Amino acid sequence: MKKTIFLTIFLTATLFSQELKIKANLFNADQKTGISVFEGEVNIVRGKDELNASKVTIHTNEEQEPTKFIAEGNASFHIETLDGALYEGKAQKVIYLPIKKEYHFFKEVHLKQTNEKKEIIGEEVILKTIEGKAYAKGAQQEPVIMIFDMSQDSNKSKK
Repeated sequence: MKKTIFLTIFLTATLFSQELKIKANLFNADQKTGISVFEGEVNIVRGKDELNASKVTIHTNEEQEPTKFIAEGNASFHIETLDGALYEGKAQKVIYLPIKKEYHFFKEVHLKQTNEKKEIIGEEVILKTIEGKAYAKGAQQEPVIMIFDMSQDSNKSKK
C-alpha cells in the first residue's frame, strides 16, 4: 500500500500538473534505485496521451520526477503533440523521455498521423513532440515506408 501511495503522489505531482493514471496487473517499485515496473495489460493515460504495453518500466531522478518510460511488448499508443498533431500506432518497444518530450519507437513500428493522414512504417522512429519532427530508419533488409493520402489533392484538381 505504501508503494502505491508513494508512486501515485510522485507521478501525479511531477508530470507537469497533469494527472498520470497507470493500470496494470502487477506493480513493483524500488525507491532507492528510482525504478518502478508495471506488468500485465499496462495502460497509462496522461491528458490526451495513452500508452498500452505488456510491461512498462519508469525511471525517476533524485527528486522523484520521471525521466524515462520504457514500454515493451505489443505497445500501442495515442499521442497529441504541442502543435495539435495526433498520432497513433504500435511498436514492440517505446521509450518516452518526458523532459525532452520525445518518443523513440523500435521494432515493427507503425506510426500514423491521423489528422494529416500520413503513415510511417519502419524499425526505428523518433517523434519529437515539441519540435513536431519525426525521423525513421528501416531494418537492414527493409526500407522505411512513408504513406501520404493524396485523395484530397486529386479532388481539388478535378474542380
